[in-house]
Amino acid sequence: MMKNLSIGLSAVALAALLSGCAGGSTTPAATTAPATTPAAASPSAAETTGSTAATSAPAAMSAVTKLMVADSAAGQIVVDDNGMSVYYFTKDTKDSGTSACTDGCLAAWPPVITDSDSPELDGVTGVVGTIDTPDGKKQLTLNGMPLYYFAKDKAAGDILGQGVNSVWYLAAPSGDMITAPAGS
Repeated sequence: MMKNLSIGLSAVALAALLSGCAGGSTTPAATTAPATTPAAASPSAAETTGSTAATSAPAAMSAVTKLMVADSAAGQIVVDDNGMSVYYFTKDTKDSGTSACTDGCLAAWPPVITDSDSPELDGVTGVVGTIDTPDGKKQLTLNGMPLYYFAKDKAAGDILGQGVNSVWYLAAPSGDMITAPAGS
């Protein structure tokens, strides 16, 4: 009996050891309320500066047909019709008609694209518009500021981009920028 118990415990210990050495091929699922502020995540240069560093972008997102309101750890925020959070970039200039996020920055912060000049709104009271992207698509704007996704947000309700490098912030339904850390 002792021998069988010893073998069983050895197998469990070996499995634990091997899983710890497996590397980072998978990541745990993100929660809707991160325990720490995303700024502590040490983003890559592409996440803030537009460099050409490689960053994985989220799976191809369909064109947004609706912007709506969702509750989050940062309060009420604007999300797309799939529940994905949208962000502002403080380096953009309001009503300029252009995005300051270019090249490698777009890999980490893909633009919120639409096929419509006037997507459906549910609870969003800010002024929605569009600007043309360099590749001829329509990027949604809110109160004259371009909207983006964060590539590390993988599921509806994720707000991992909030406060990244003090230049990326969630959009409030009014069109204001939410600058408070999530959960404050």
